[in-house]
This record gives sequence, C-alpha cells and structure tokens, in this order.
Amino acid sequence: QVQLVESGGGLVQAGGSLRLSCAASGSIFSINVMGWYRQAPGKQRDLVASITNGGSTNYADSVKGRFTISRDNAKNTVYLQMNTLKPEDTAVYYCNARIRRLAAPYQYEYWGQGTQVTVSS
Repeated sequence: QVQLVESGGGLVQAGGSLRLSCAASGSIFSINVMGWYRQAPGKQRDLVASITNGGSTNYADSVKGRFTISRDNAKNTVYLQMNTLKPEDTAVYYCNARIRRLAAPYQYEYWGQGTQVTVSS
C-alpha cells in the first residue's frame, strides 16, 4: 500500500506565501516524477509543477517565477513553495507521484487527498 499525505494549505492574503508538503509512504521501491496539480471550482485539474528524481522541473506558465518545487528523495517528500500568491491561485492542490512498489514490475500513479489553498484579495 502506498499513501501520499499533504499538508500546508490554508488561507492567506494576496501577496503572501504558503509551503505545501507531500510525503509518500508505504512499500515503495522507487519514485519517478512527483508533482502538484490544482483544481478550482468548476474547472479541470491542471498541472502546477513537477520534478523528476534527478531534479528537473517543469512549471505552468501562470506560476513561473512565483512557485518553486523541490523534493527530498531520502524522505520521499515533495514541496511546493508558493510566493506572491494571487486570488486566482485559490484551488484544491493535489500531490501526484509515479511510484513503483516493492515487487511490482511497473510504476503506478498515485494521488494525495488534496489540500485547500485560499488566497483573499
């Protein structure tokens, strides 16, 4: 069994900062890409940022220069530092990871339960 547990969401004023964390646990052999997605009410879930196990990163255009994704491979944890937050960043943020379990031949995609981020104007 593999689990992704997120933390760090909350309410912040525009211009403020938040840091999200997501820890993977369970019978993990390896983790490839880890990332963050977000979904606002009535909208689809979109990629915010991703990072490979080698440290290569990818960002949505809307967050470039404001958000930074990082990971600690020893802790199986991914972080999202969000600065200069805007009201349009308000959404549920979901952690995502492609994980190969012990004794499993393939990677599977796993999701966290989601954490609410609300930015007030």
